[in-house]
Amino acid sequence: MSNILTAEPPELKKFNGLQKAAALLLVLGKEHGAPIWQQLSVDEVKELSSAMSQLGRLPASVVEHLLVQFTGEVSSMASLHGSYETTERLLGGIMPSDKVREIMEDIRGPSGRTMWDKLSNVSETVLAAYLRNEYPQTVAVILSKLKPDHSARVLAEMPQDIGVDVITRMLRMETVQKEVIQEVEQTLKSEFMTNLSRAQKRDPHESMAEVFNAMDRSTEEAMLSALDAKIPDSAERIRALMFTFEDLMNLLPAAIAKIVKNADKRQMALALKGAPEEMRGIFFASMTERASKLMREDMAAMGPVRARDCEEAQSGLVRLAKTLADAGEIVLVDPKNDEAVII
Repeated sequence: MSNILTAEPPELKKFNGLQKAAALLLVLGKEHGAPIWQQLSVDEVKELSSAMSQLGRLPASVVEHLLVQFTGEVSSMASLHGSYETTERLLGGIMPSDKVREIMEDIRGPSGRTMWDKLSNVSETVLAAYLRNEYPQTVAVILSKLKPDHSARVLAEMPQDIGVDVITRMLRMETVQKEVIQEVEQTLKSEFMTNLSRAQKRDPHESMAEVFNAMDRSTEEAMLSALDAKIPDSAERIRALMFTFEDLMNLLPAAIAKIVKNADKRQMALALKGAPEEMRGIFFASMTERASKLMREDMAAMGPVRARDCEEAQSGLVRLAKTLADAGEIVLVDPKNDEAVII
């Protein structure tokens, strides 16, 4: 076995220091890694565990470079796989089960290093529903630690009388003792975050709706028809959860304008080529007169196009709309409910 460190593999450049440490501990495993884990603080264990659970596949060349003394053993591996399950199994052989459970629930929850970072990634609707049952002074402390825009959205979700009471207390609030903050953090962690992590198991119909959204139109219709015959309730649920090209017609003009601005112009021209005139009008209304004229000319210059190509372009616009919605740049109207919106 060579003691000379080989050249750094290109794949390693995407790993930061924390990820490299997590990869090493993953390779060391329970027996060789236990002495190291036992020297770490709880926060360090959480950081390394979180990084480890998100490593995914590790090419053998990366592992060899990080752990030269195991080159002979590691070179026979195609890869390693870091996941929640492998991380949990590894920690289970090192520390008590209750501590493992606490760490895994923490890293499975909303992302963020501190409790306040995590809360900022929780939906305002979910957070407001929880805070309604807390003392107004506690709510005031929590909202004072959040980012202003998130606090504003949470307050908007709460009954007005509770919201006014909380605002009043926030205005009168003096410096909060460190012990109080720590107690609130512990309560949020033990009650809210733990329950949230358990409640966030995703409805498989939601995942399947995304799969169907990515299908071409003919395959989608054929599969849904087959599901109608076999499990009609599930087919209906999937249809209700799907967000389609036609649903873009329900968006606010500002959202359409944002999609127009970010879309690939050829893709949009192809999508509109196969769209009803009403939808074309909605998109053209969000463009300048010159841009609208150029778009119509591009569509005319295409000549006949395959329906499948138009459908693929339309699916691309739907994916763009969802990406913009995930980034908080637009709001999508929920096709299941004319009054509700999802971000």
